[in-house]
Amino acid sequence: MSSNISNPGQKPDGGSPQPKAAPENRPKFWNDPQKRSLLFQVLLLAVLGMFFYSIVTTTLTNLERLGVTTGFDFLFQEAGFGISQTLIEYTEESTYGMTFVIGLLNTVLVAVMGIIAATILGFTMGVARLSDNWLISKIAATYIEIFRNIPLLLQIFFWYFAVLRTLPHPRQSMEFLGSFLNNRGLIIPSPVAEDGFGIVFAAFIVACIGSWFLARWAHKRQDSTGQQFPIFWASVGLIVGLPLLMFLFAGMPMSLDHPELKGFNFRGGLTIIPELIALWLALTIYTASFIAETVRAGILAVSHGQTEAASALGLSKGKTLRFVTIPQAMRVIIPPLTSQYLNLTKNSSLATAIGYPDLVNVFAGTTLNQTGQAIEVIAMTMALYLTLSLVTSLFMNWYNARMQLTER
Repeated sequence: MSSNISNPGQKPDGGSPQPKAAPENRPKFWNDPQKRSLLFQVLLLAVLGMFFYSIVTTTLTNLERLGVTTGFDFLFQEAGFGISQTLIEYTEESTYGMTFVIGLLNTVLVAVMGIIAATILGFTMGVARLSDNWLISKIAATYIEIFRNIPLLLQIFFWYFAVLRTLPHPRQSMEFLGSFLNNRGLIIPSPVAEDGFGIVFAAFIVACIGSWFLARWAHKRQDSTGQQFPIFWASVGLIVGLPLLMFLFAGMPMSLDHPELKGFNFRGGLTIIPELIALWLALTIYTASFIAETVRAGILAVSHGQTEAASALGLSKGKTLRFVTIPQAMRVIIPPLTSQYLNLTKNSSLATAIGYPDLVNVFAGTTLNQTGQAIEVIAMTMALYLTLSLVTSLFMNWYNARMQLTER
């Protein structure tokens, strides 16, 4: 007799039994790490939003209670004060917005000048400290240890008060090559462009572009044939020679405005104020001492096998440093070098201590005191320094990526 009783879980057609589906073990909301972290982030954003909202509303309420107006309409009002150094036309009838532009240009001027000079001096001292010559090495080490351990503000005071302010008065100026140096600055002949000078400027632009193409061609030629080309001297000859030829061809369309002593001061020429000189010297010397250590660390990071291989190939120490050591060391040098550039730009705000008309002195100083628009002025000043730092970082990051790709 056959049994009609089927086994539990067996299909009616006699197939194999199907396994039971495992129950879903979904964690509770508080035990789910992703959901819990998302909730905490939302709560944090809400708290921060309420915090800043309360600050803004409280500030606006207090300003309204004190009768202080807000907004940027003050930028179109007449400034009514002079500025000792202006790179563009400015008068006392100009607006407060123009004072912002003047301060910006003066800040960028001293920052760019300081970065260029500090880079050259820093690389020189960094390489000199690793020199086999005992005297050169000790001089570089002494320079680095002295100037990087003295506060920057004291160095600015030294150059301004102890050096430049002790120079003679205009009537007793030190004269050299048609220029005059006194306690009011360095007065040099000012070049005045005449009709036809545009062709000289165009020749300079063409020479710069031609030098770039020449460098690319020389690198490709060296990669394919192994033959070197004197890129540096060829570029210098092109950039200097072509504009000079066009300058002579156009009949030398430039004259010099020579300074002359009239009364108690000089008239004519170009005056470089002592505040700019002191600030530039201090920023350059101070920052270069840190760049020198960065360069030294980058060079020491290159494997000795690289220099030994270059020596075995018969390369001189100069060519080894230029073609083998420095290109590889740049991968280590560029990131901290970016930080030094940013520090130099931000440290230029110390110019207000000696009266150099930078952004902090002119806009966040005089303009703020006259208008009382503290929030707007400080916000614009902070935004500008942030923008300058971001632009510098973007450029240096691009250059760092380019060097990394070149080294692969």
